[in-house]
Amino acid sequence: MTRRFERVLLKLSGESLCAAGGFGVEPAGLRAIAEQIIDAKKTGAQIAVVVGGGNIIRGAQLAREGLIHRASADQMGMLGTVINGIALREALTNMGQDARCMTAVSVPAVAEPLIRLRAMRHMEKGRVVILAGGTGNPFFTTDTTAALRAVELECDVLMKATKVDGVYTADPKKDPKATRFDDLTFKKALSLGLEIMDATAFTMCQEHRLPVLVFDFAKKGNIRSAIERSGVGTLITHE
Repeated sequence: MTRRFERVLLKLSGESLCAAGGFGVEPAGLRAIAEQIIDAKKTGAQIAVVVGGGNIIRGAQLAREGLIHRASADQMGMLGTVINGIALREALTNMGQDARCMTAVSVPAVAEPLIRLRAMRHMEKGRVVILAGGTGNPFFTTDTTAALRAVELECDVLMKATKVDGVYTADPKKDPKATRFDDLTFKKALSLGLEIMDATAFTMCQEHRLPVLVFDFAKKGNIRSAIERSGVGTLITHE
């Protein structure tokens, strides 16, 4: 049997906390994600989570309208991830899983400051660590945040939770002939022009030989299956 991942970085979109096409944080979506994370913790793996903020606000979209500077719009987006981080922390805690929300944006009244060694210590103690506030800087996506934090925290894999069950040769919703990859190399993904995450995040993972697992989070039990290396999704590796 293939050995599970020991320490993982789970990248969730903000939209995972609400129904499809919804907005804000909805109890059903929040509970479903929390239940999956709690189930995944039963494997014994250490889990850190980076959550997006698109369900609260989309900073880049606001900036395109010309009323808000891109830097300010991105800062608003970072605060959106803090809202989601607090929600996920509270849901996990109330459902019996110890959790901490740490943020790169200073909001000491509501979340801990992000300190790398403290985050690692939390995980070693069995706590789920939710990493909010992006990188703390504008012009960076939460994909890049996930890559950065995964490298910082010495994770075995970056698990990118999406709405599709892996990486395909083309968009499976548009091309019925699209086929899914079970595994890929970074080099092949680049040569095929596959858009897996933003270029900065992808390059960071490649340079640090950090595997990326793209999988469908919506199917119940998939987060645990991904940690257990049960053939879920598409695994992208250096070789």
